Amino acid sequence: MNLFNVYPINPINIVKAEGSTVWDSEGNEYLDLYGGHAVISIGHTHPHYVQRITEQLNNIGFYSNSIEIPIQQQLAARLGEVSGKVDYTLFLCNSGAEANENALKLASFHTGRKKVIAFTKAFHGRTSLAVAATDNPSIVAPVNETDNVVFLPFNDEDALTNAFAEFGDEIAAVIIEGIQGVGGIREASVSFLKLIRSLCDQYGSVYIADSVQCGYGRTGQFYSHDYAGVEADIYSMAKGMGNGFPIGGIAIAPKFKASYGLLGTTFGGNHLACAAAVAVLDIIKQDNLLANAASVGSYLIQELKKFDKVEEVRGRGLMIGIELPVELANVKKDVLVKNRIFTGEAKPNVIRILPALNITKEIADQFLTALDQRLKA
Repeated sequence: MNLFNVYPINPINIVKAEGSTVWDSEGNEYLDLYGGHAVISIGHTHPHYVQRITEQLNNIGFYSNSIEIPIQQQLAARLGEVSGKVDYTLFLCNSGAEANENALKLASFHTGRKKVIAFTKAFHGRTSLAVAATDNPSIVAPVNETDNVVFLPFNDEDALTNAFAEFGDEIAAVIIEGIQGVGGIREASVSFLKLIRSLCDQYGSVYIADSVQCGYGRTGQFYSHDYAGVEADIYSMAKGMGNGFPIGGIAIAPKFKASYGLLGTTFGGNHLACAAAVAVLDIIKQDNLLANAASVGSYLIQELKKFDKVEEVRGRGLMIGIELPVELANVKKDVLVKNRIFTGEAKPNVIRILPALNITKEIADQFLTALDQRLKA
């Protein structure tokens, strides 16, 4: 049997990793500033992370949600403490797409409505309703197509206001990334997020903050939407939550009422996944990584804006997009091949920087030097 060929891959076999450094099978060293799509939040193979997972695996790795799993409550308490959402409740699952599926499902249960507002260039996952709310027709199969999702222009306050005026009593939820990742590191404005909160309150709709990529401290605040000074009804999360171990979840405001069977999963919240997630929160808190993300990210953004050939620098903290002109579309590949630095991309010509939250200014300078070399080549 062969693999189903759906991933355009680089011909590099990474066999070892530590912190923000990875090594391939030939012994070549690379700097990782992408972390597998914003997944590596506390660095590869962090000693505390490895220890917590190893200890847990030596005891029990998995049992279903038919028994008491105390580490789930430990995770919920720690998440509430670090995120500041102490009165929210937590439902655990396995991925970002699954988190958004459950967020949208819960919103529909809560309101008894079907319509969802999403936005241009949004990405919320590749499954069922999550992909229906994703603005990329090429990954939406016919079975996923639905009239229940309405796409509006991102950051267009008039369009949003008019949509609610027209059919607000049909809207179950508004789902939005605080900063669009796949969409090119585009930030929702403070006034736009405040308007979403206001309209959802007025019409009884649910505000879902998709924090899968932009959350978990990446922007210098725990949930990227926090910069607007309003609270969402549901926060979805995954990626950086497990530092590479599959886990996702939704933080749910107190107004939602749980009942047996309302949501469910086989693997979500298993012992091993929770151990990984608790370890991540331990390090985020212990090492003050939100402040580090804000500080190093601010430095990077400031320095990147000095490059003449860079058209625009967008983002917050360590979620950064570097837009280049079309004639420099090769720079991302050159940075990887010639400087051995992993970065991400968003079409057509945006380099995405999504490193571990504990990178140093020295690591940032290493990337700035490499980018300068490639832009001058």
